[in-house]
Amino acid sequence: MLLSGADILVKTLIEQGVDTVFGYPGGQILNVYDSLYTHQNEINHILTAHEQGAAHAADGYARTTGKVGVVISTSGPGATNLVTGIATAYLDSIPMVAICGNVPTTQIGTDSFQELDITGVTLPITKHNYFVGSVHRLADTIREAFALAQSGRPGPVLIDVPKDVQIAKCDYTPQPPARKEPPHAAKDIRIEEAAARINSAQRPYIYFGGGLITANAQAEMLALAEKIDAPVGCSLMGLSGIPTDHPRFLGMQGMHGHYASSMAMHNADLILSLGVRFNDRVTGNRAKFATGAKIIHIDVDGSELCKTVSAACGLRGDVKLTLQKLLPLIQAGKKPRWAEKVQALREEEANYLDNREGMTPRRAILTLNAHLGENTAVATDVGQHQMWSAQNLFFHRPRRFVSSGGLGTMGFGLGAAIGAAFGTKERSVLVTGDGSFGMCLNELATAVSYKVPVVILLLNNGVLGMVRQWQTLFFNKHYSNTVLNRQTDFPALARAFGADGETVTTPEELDAALEKAFRQEGPYLIDCRIDKDEFVLPMLPPGGSMDDIIVELEAPQ
Repeated sequence: MLLSGADILVKTLIEQGVDTVFGYPGGQILNVYDSLYTHQNEINHILTAHEQGAAHAADGYARTTGKVGVVISTSGPGATNLVTGIATAYLDSIPMVAICGNVPTTQIGTDSFQELDITGVTLPITKHNYFVGSVHRLADTIREAFALAQSGRPGPVLIDVPKDVQIAKCDYTPQPPARKEPPHAAKDIRIEEAAARINSAQRPYIYFGGGLITANAQAEMLALAEKIDAPVGCSLMGLSGIPTDHPRFLGMQGMHGHYASSMAMHNADLILSLGVRFNDRVTGNRAKFATGAKIIHIDVDGSELCKTVSAACGLRGDVKLTLQKLLPLIQAGKKPRWAEKVQALREEEANYLDNREGMTPRRAILTLNAHLGENTAVATDVGQHQMWSAQNLFFHRPRRFVSSGGLGTMGFGLGAAIGAAFGTKERSVLVTGDGSFGMCLNELATAVSYKVPVVILLLNNGVLGMVRQWQTLFFNKHYSNTVLNRQTDFPALARAFGADGETVTTPEELDAALEKAFRQEGPYLIDCRIDKDEFVLPMLPPGGSMDDIIVELEAPQ
């Protein structure tokens, strides 16, 4: 059938199984928006308040569904407003397709109004990007983009579509949804080497990240953990990968991870890492990181192997398929002395837990836990509240923790929570801070307009808490530009947008407010007041090792 490029674009999205897209219109993408109007019964478009919010919403949608998130913008500033969201998805390996309009091909390079080389801008933060110079290449380019976004290590792909390509016509033939490249296991010889090392280990520790969730390899990992009697820990991106109450799970590891998880890794003689990268927040001083352990690293992306730490055995391949071939080679056996050591670490951690009365950050998150359903997705922004959430949230199902890890994007949370609600088709929760929330709070308009059921728990301490914590510990309490002291009345602000909210100062008030919030049809904001001098602990000092971990600290007077 003969169709315009705009109709081909929308029809191809529908062909790829896309039911929801997020975006913001503008002059150079209007033809696509006209087609979206025509096909509004087949594809749902969510109009956000800002393109950055649209990108984060597409990201949250992708994280909770495992499907490709789609965001659409116009050229120039519309396209550059996507950059932070694209970079966030790139560093956390989230499948996304970003579609931008551009000026007609005849005007490219002439500095036309709102012309920008967005493919050049996004080259370092996409798996690949395309400039579509001909309508005849449009449908196949979109199909390639969807396959690429999902294949191997997932990530964002950008498609730049000039206006004349949207207007031009050509034949369109529907095709089945694009399939990602078939996964493959690591080489047999590498699997045999890994099995030999695992079988000789006396203190094994399994460390997993977001790659395990992407590969859907939880069952294989837990089967291996049972076989070798190993504790299990995870990175920030691995949270929700297995139920929080699993008896082998020690929680998140790293700079602000659980004490038992971090110390078990430090004391292990073998670390089996699955779909995870060893970034600086995990290792601390790499020269002192797990010096007594041999590392076996399984990852679909070969560039991660030995990138930051030396692996005794690096296996490039799909985590699930590789574990399936590894499991029959593993000798089952109990390791009672190691199990006793791990239990002792658990008990030691319990002594460090913050069990103070009153409105402490930990108590706020534990109060939230009591209201979460088994399928509730929780998004966070970035800062202290993110770490308190990572340490204390309770999850039952995978893909229910939505947080910016690699880029650490303040302002990510509200857009992501909106996308998560559309992805799960259920109520979502945002845990945020007053600093992060102030960056993209305009997306309250989106949540209200679409009656998105999102509960916003705003831990309000009047400061940029994480930066202030560092200033307290390492900069002689020089609080340079981290004291906000803003006069914003957040519940009143929510009402101005058309939502509702309230301020709470005690756990009892928070519990009652959450009870009310989870009954609301649309968004509800809870301004939860906490002290400005609360710390995230444990904490690994920058450049330190696990021997330097801080587990207790008195708040400054």
